[in-house]
Amino acid sequence: MTTPASLVDRHVGFVHALREAGLPVSPAEGLDAAHALMVVDLTERETLREAYAATLVKRPAHRPGFDLLFDLWFPPVIGGTQEGPEESTEESTAEGAAVAENAAPPELPELPELPELPELRGRLAELLMGDPADPAFREFARAMVGRFGQVQAAPGRQSWFSFPVLRALSPETLVARMLTAMLDERGGLPEKVARRHIARTTEAFTEAVASDVRRRIAEESGIEKIARSAVRPPIDLVDFLRATTQELARLRREVYPLARRLATRLSIRQKRGRRGRLDFRRTVRASLSTGGVPLTTHLRPPRPHRPELVVLCDASDSVSTFSHFTLLLTFALREQFTKVRAFAFVDTVDEITDLFAPGADVLDAIARLTETADIVRFGRTDYGHVFERFAERFPDAVGPRTSLLILGDARSNYQVPALGTLKRLAGQARHAYWLNPEPRARWDTGDSLATPYGSVVPMHECRNVAQLAAFVETLAS
Repeated sequence: MTTPASLVDRHVGFVHALREAGLPVSPAEGLDAAHALMVVDLTERETLREAYAATLVKRPAHRPGFDLLFDLWFPPVIGGTQEGPEESTEESTAEGAAVAENAAPPELPELPELPELPELRGRLAELLMGDPADPAFREFARAMVGRFGQVQAAPGRQSWFSFPVLRALSPETLVARMLTAMLDERGGLPEKVARRHIARTTEAFTEAVASDVRRRIAEESGIEKIARSAVRPPIDLVDFLRATTQELARLRREVYPLARRLATRLSIRQKRGRRGRLDFRRTVRASLSTGGVPLTTHLRPPRPHRPELVVLCDASDSVSTFSHFTLLLTFALREQFTKVRAFAFVDTVDEITDLFAPGADVLDAIARLTETADIVRFGRTDYGHVFERFAERFPDAVGPRTSLLILGDARSNYQVPALGTLKRLAGQARHAYWLNPEPRARWDTGDSLATPYGSVVPMHECRNVAQLAAFVETLAS
């Protein structure tokens, strides 16, 4: 176990852990936080938390990871654990990443009959009906972790889990009792309000248990290990290829602002790229003042129009989560462009625009994609065949007003790349871009054709929302 020897060590370790977790903390901001510590009461833990948050946290999405790391580096209590293994184990660290999701430990033993268990459940019901900010709330959670949370994770090894605590106390089975008590004691209280309060306090208790489990594992295994395994990166840094179902749901909220910005940037490029045609009549009329010499030419202003977009999206299993997100983006873009045509492919290509008609449920459309779209022949990605088939089946899809957006990892299973066909498609479009979800270091490895394709269509690494936003910003330059 590694315990920081001083407040300075804790400060340095905490700031370093924030950076490792993906929170942008500059050296100057680290110094600002250190200066803030000099003017706050260090014995007030919540004041210390808010001083750090005010100087280090930039976005609301970064706050959950910040709070989790703060609780590890500045725990409310130290000690109080039962005797554990002398050396940290990888199993303990892995459990630290799982406790926040209440993962069950392996081979959980049967819960013994405890005569005082009804009394403990009654006390929990009282706390859940009260204020989770009450110090007794977290003290009870810590006591219950100490009582039920340590179980055998492997032969000869014990570790801490939140699941056995929640299984023993079963807060979800106390809802009926608490509802009756709250409605009787607080006459006129709407049941909906009471249920909302109980749900909020139950969630707070679950998090308090998980937080104490993380603290105890950190004391046994080291803060650095548990910090690396327990903290997920901010949502804008989550790798598309490794996003969980819950993270994809959160990413949906990031889609619409990006779609609006992308449409705006492409519109700007359309306007800059075309000055308008010569207005011959106005030019000749103006030349009368100079003896018929046309010193000043006049142009007809271009007709304003919203750009058109064609999206080619790789829907193979290797980039399934990325294609899920990009299809959400395609759906959002329909509201921003005059015309959006969407195509999905694996080793052949089919149009899926109708699946994303206005009013359609986007998740249902994505689920229907594999059932209704003709995108698979043999099941192995073949970009060359896709480009040739696309040019053959949909010759009118790409035109001089079209922005072509290709989304995929450029891995073609060693098939013929059809660079000439791609060059012809890119030449027909007003603009063409390729977003690749793989790390740039993996481009051109194995069956990747990133450089050959990138020489025809500019290719951008796009592994997360932050990189997608950066790509959108470059379109204005």
